[in-house]
Amino acid sequence: MSDKNLNYAADRKYHETHEWVKLDGDPSAGPALAVVGISDYAQDQLGDVVFIELPAVGAAVEQGKAFGVIESVKAASDLFAPLSGKIEAVNEKLRESPETVNKDPFGEGWLLKIRFTNPAELDKLLDAATYQSKIEAGEIH
Repeated sequence: MSDKNLNYAADRKYHETHEWVKLDGDPSAGPALAVVGISDYAQDQLGDVVFIELPAVGAAVEQGKAFGVIESVKAASDLFAPLSGKIEAVNEKLRESPETVNKDPFGEGWLLKIRFTNPAELDKLLDAATYQSKIEAGEIH
């Protein structure tokens, strides 16, 4: 693990596979939009990101199932959907500048937006403090 101070953005929910979710809108008002990216911890562990494969807009994703691949100078890893739903947008900037994920994982380095269909799935995600404590305890890698 890196010695740098990692950011665990408190305004996100986290999947144990290191993807984050930030809601855009109110899920009680119908299918809500969720912005998805990878955590600061994940980009730090990967090292310099050199390629990201994302699904097409309109594709369906299922919570816990792979939706794409992220490759770094160290490794290639699957990306997993933190919520089920339909892809509304993908971050096209990452095709040309995948390193944006390293520079700004919680901002410009977002991966995709999902119109999610099951708000109960949010309860399966971790808050920032729980996610951080599980990483520090070695419960998730």
